[in-house]
Amino acid sequence: MLQLGDELLYFSAVFLLAVAVMRSAAGAGLLTASLYVFMVMFRFPPVPADQAARVLRPRAPSGGVPVVAHRGGSHDAPENTLAAIREASRNGATGVELDLSITADGVPVLMHDDTVDRTTNGSGPISKLQFVQLRKLDAAAHHRLKVQFSGEKVPTLQEAVEECIKQRLTIFFDVKDQPDKATSVLHAMYKKFPVLYNSSIVSSFEPKVIYKMRQTDPAVVTALIHRPWSLSRYGDGTPRSPSTWRQLWTGILDILLDWAHHHILWKLCGTSAILVQKDFISLDYVQYWAERGVEVVSWTVNTAVEKNFYQNVLKISYMTDSLQEDCDPHY
Repeated sequence: MLQLGDELLYFSAVFLLAVAVMRSAAGAGLLTASLYVFMVMFRFPPVPADQAARVLRPRAPSGGVPVVAHRGGSHDAPENTLAAIREASRNGATGVELDLSITADGVPVLMHDDTVDRTTNGSGPISKLQFVQLRKLDAAAHHRLKVQFSGEKVPTLQEAVEECIKQRLTIFFDVKDQPDKATSVLHAMYKKFPVLYNSSIVSSFEPKVIYKMRQTDPAVVTALIHRPWSLSRYGDGTPRSPSTWRQLWTGILDILLDWAHHHILWKLCGTSAILVQKDFISLDYVQYWAERGVEVVSWTVNTAVEKNFYQNVLKISYMTDSLQEDCDPHY
């Protein structure tokens, strides 16, 4: 829970910033009071702690921290496929992270990118393809183990859920966009498979997706995904724009977005976890969120050295592209 001292500090900061911008104590006071009332009236309480713990802290087979196969374990099998889910289970994962997408005819399927080009032998935006067209594609076409997994299909969301339930894997649903469609699809899935309330979590970079999910079904465990400096820099640190002024402006937006994630958005949405890029996590960071009842999950941890650090030092869950060997970094 957020402590009273935190709230006093945060809203004091908002008030002082508003005074500096508006040059009016009365106006700043009204703005701060309005924000506080908004937070009180429209925020969602988190799900019960014991429910969140069942999802975020399932018992690992090895006795260590929970390990989540990113996109089903994209190094070990074609990403976002039933084969990947089965491989993740065989390799000792406690859960899988899966990406939700929707075809032109409204069928929810697993796909990370906006197009099918990178992972299949097809081309074009998934939003323009009918499911019958998608089903003909080979989801292993560009994978390093394409011979072993040749002919693997792009699965529907329901097929993936059923396989995860069969394998007793926790599911991290990753939603990129389309909050209305995505939350409607997921809500229907939760109602069809009630076990998901204690074995899955809905996550997104977009706060509006998480807010909409809690609005649609407050019993669903949710998480915000965050990578600091994501607006101004790519994952490897490279600036997104050659323009100095644009970099400066997006850098300022990054600072504001980071502040909002740590002080407002998590509480407004009532999230139970925050999924953070691995390079920004420390013991102090984990402790900061623990004091607020929020679990930290790291992505994407792909070397034995990093995994040892998360298992034995930070002692928090992490996502990985491989449960078998070291593989290339993923940002």
